Amino acid sequence: MDSKLYFTIDKEAAGRKLRDYLKNAEELSTRLIRAAAFEGRIKVNGNVAKLNYVLKSNDKLEVTLSKFEEQNILPEEMDLDIVFEDEDLIVINKPPFMVVHPTKSHPVGTLANGVLYHFKANGENCIVRLVSRLDRDTSGLIVIAKNQYSHMFLAKEMEKNAFKKGYTAVIWGNLAEEKGTIDEPIYRDSEDSIKRIVDERGQRSITHYEVAEHIENADILNLQLETGRTHQIRVHLSHKGHPIIGDTLYGKGEDGELIDRQALHASKISFIHPRKKELINLVCKIPYDMEQLIDKLKRLR
Repeated sequence: MDSKLYFTIDKEAAGRKLRDYLKNAEELSTRLIRAAAFEGRIKVNGNVAKLNYVLKSNDKLEVTLSKFEEQNILPEEMDLDIVFEDEDLIVINKPPFMVVHPTKSHPVGTLANGVLYHFKANGENCIVRLVSRLDRDTSGLIVIAKNQYSHMFLAKEMEKNAFKKGYTAVIWGNLAEEKGTIDEPIYRDSEDSIKRIVDERGQRSITHYEVAEHIENADILNLQLETGRTHQIRVHLSHKGHPIIGDTLYGKGEDGELIDRQALHASKISFIHPRKKELINLVCKIPYDMEQLIDKLKRLR
């Protein structure tokens, strides 16, 4: 896989210093530019270039993204449901009950352990750079960047709300509106608590929803996040009086016979590819336990 960026300098860019062009025209981070220059990974017309080099029309610029990197994560072989992969990104459909990144209580068995093994097995010198995250019990699509440039680019897209994340949830009760927006601030009341609440002291948080199907005393929802606060969907739906079925933190806490985790799945993502600048749309269906839940609810009619 090619881990380089290539640029041909046009007449408008001619006369600019290399540092200025990479930072302002191509929007590379200062940190990436400095490290690449220091390590000789920036070349002009095949020769290692200094950052004060003045660009000329038709110069061929090459930036190598790959470099030796290490991460304190134990590679662990596991079956990964890979939805998309190329030289810049890997997108995985994470199963429920899997922690995304190692912690003191979960040093192994995490998605990052499996991804790092996958990289090494394929001869790729990459570390795990998470673009998106999911709770342990939430299933669905997670995006991981393979290099600093891709991670930086997608982080900026998220800041601009150009990185779209869609979810599927099964909630208690039937919403009065077929679609709508929940625009309520989310706040962490205590540093000792993982639970969030809707409170005017919190950060603005926006969740769009649409009912995909009504079931007696339950709805299947399609949701899209405009902001990405911790537990945002779970907090918003609980605040609205329609908690996600199976959510022991924000819900009724008596749904164990129906499903043993919150019925929430990251089903869609849409973003501009960092290198190709093309729109990427990815979808994955809900997992088996959510399908079973829906069948059980329909039989309770």
